[in-house]
Amino acid sequence: MGIKDITHLKIDSFAFESVENFNYLCSILNVDNKMNIEIAERIAKGNKAYYANEKLIKSKFLTRNTKMKIYKTMIRPVVTCSSETWTFTRKDENNLCIFESRILRKIYGPVNIDNIWRIRNNMETDKLIEVADIVRFIKAQ
Repeated sequence: MGIKDITHLKIDSFAFESVENFNYLCSILNVDNKMNIEIAERIAKGNKAYYANEKLIKSKFLTRNTKMKIYKTMIRPVVTCSSETWTFTRKDENNLCIFESRILRKIYGPVNIDNIWRIRNNMETDKLIEVADIVRFIKAQ
């Protein structure tokens, strides 16, 4: 009998329902122990944290260095909360990198070459940040 076959657990007069997913200490745990749901939820919360601080990040009065500090202290921790227990797939790593690249492009803005504006590519954003990207940051923890 597998975990999915158990519908209820009964101890004395208490009955516990079997569930597919549940939240525990800001993490989503599931029956299959797959992290893709947790990582997608963390990225969604990171987007909410970005949009909560969007006025600061788009402000012309703050330097890029200050905006990076806002990202590292107010947005990245929301995404990496409880990441020490994650196991990655390539798709999960790619989704995290896409999230971070999108935020970094908004912080650093487009590039003007010979009066032609274009968005920064991934290699340019990697050179601009001096610290490890979000995937290396999580693996280092």
